[in-house]
Amino acid sequence: MSSQRPQDIIDHALSLATCSDCVVIADETSTANLRWAGNTLTTNGVARSRRLTVIAIDRRSAGAAVGVVSRSGVRAEEVESVVRAAEKEAAEGTVAEDAEPLVEPGEAAAVPSGRPGWDDPPEGTGIGVLEGFAGHLGETLREAAAGGRKLYGFAEHDLTSTFLGTSTGVRLRHDQPSGKVELNAKSDDLSRSAWAGEATRDFAGVDVAALDRGLAERLEWAKRRVELPAGRYETLLPPTATADLLTYLYWSAGAKDALDGRTVFSKPGGGTRVGESVSDLPVTLRSDPWYPGLECTPFVVAHASGRDSSVFDNGLPLAPTEWIRRGELAALTQTRYSAGLSGLPVTPAIGNLTFETSDPSAPALPEMIARTERGLLLTCLWYIREVDPQTLLLTGLTRDGVYLVENGEVTGAVNNFRFNESPVGMLSRLAEVGASVPALPREWGDYFSRAVMPPVRVEGFNMSSVSQAS
Repeated sequence: MSSQRPQDIIDHALSLATCSDCVVIADETSTANLRWAGNTLTTNGVARSRRLTVIAIDRRSAGAAVGVVSRSGVRAEEVESVVRAAEKEAAEGTVAEDAEPLVEPGEAAAVPSGRPGWDDPPEGTGIGVLEGFAGHLGETLREAAAGGRKLYGFAEHDLTSTFLGTSTGVRLRHDQPSGKVELNAKSDDLSRSAWAGEATRDFAGVDVAALDRGLAERLEWAKRRVELPAGRYETLLPPTATADLLTYLYWSAGAKDALDGRTVFSKPGGGTRVGESVSDLPVTLRSDPWYPGLECTPFVVAHASGRDSSVFDNGLPLAPTEWIRRGELAALTQTRYSAGLSGLPVTPAIGNLTFETSDPSAPALPEMIARTERGLLLTCLWYIREVDPQTLLLTGLTRDGVYLVENGEVTGAVNNFRFNESPVGMLSRLAEVGASVPALPREWGDYFSRAVMPPVRVEGFNMSSVSQAS
């Protein structure tokens, strides 16, 4: 990996470019991790990487064509080859439908005071960020062994410094810390299993002992086994499961696909469903790059164009955006190109998500359990796949604990199920929304970990078949 500063590599690449316009992105990432199995620490390690992306734009009378080349570990003497490869791809490419002028410095996001500037060195992480956590983990592993539980899992922390430079003079950078811990507890005979996870920016507030206590309680619940058939059940989803379903909804809320009639957000006869009600409850789904604890990149970083992203938008500022406002669909993810087609504001995707009710008395999950006459309590969802984009029907499996709630108490664990459910349909059947808390989507946590979600009560959640998965 080159010892040159990423800022210098970007400036060098831009100086070499002979195409009409050019965008260069350098991502510098450092990662630290810790793993354990059967109550024993197994491995730890640190890694660093750098990725350089050159986006060449060939403007011609018919429009603009784009060439994108992305490579890891580029040395100083290799920069020119990346630029030339991108320019060749652009020269040979077809005209891009999303072509726009590049963002000018006056239109780009402003750098907040107190944050690293363009010329500051990249941030980095190391094994030291896990030092305090590791000490508490050792104590927790000993307590678990004494209590007849086996703990498995991992903790990881990474920090990515992203530098963005363009031929119009835009120079932006953002440093993104991300961390998570996933903990799986099993009974000594491995017949019972429970999972918990938590996202964090720095591991300062992670209480691994509290996570273990919650898992111990679930393993106790699972000592009684109840077999149930497939069917529709009143179901309590914890924040992690809510996060998995609504993250997929968010990823599917692209304006271009909706305009083309491809998705659940397409309006019959043409257009989008923006402005329509999707829930009778006053719920709001929003993203905010400055949300405390969920801070994320405050400007567009598009390594390639897609149906929901455009390389021409690189550097555009991101602002707090409500996707659903008090039960009404308020916005879809938009590039400048799709906004021109829809007539709606430019609302690019943002790297976090929150879902909450305006009800100030929203309960916590234990309160919701206490007022459940009969229903299911999920732990998490797994292997989620899309079945029908027109309804956003998803299928997947339950995992690591599905519990029966009777007369306000958890009375045992039930078998696993395959589910078939649409998060949009689920919103229309919400019976109760609890208090929102930070939540790690288990299925999507490797890609999207910044979420605040509530537990929810859903009428008629569709457990379509019994599963033998454990």
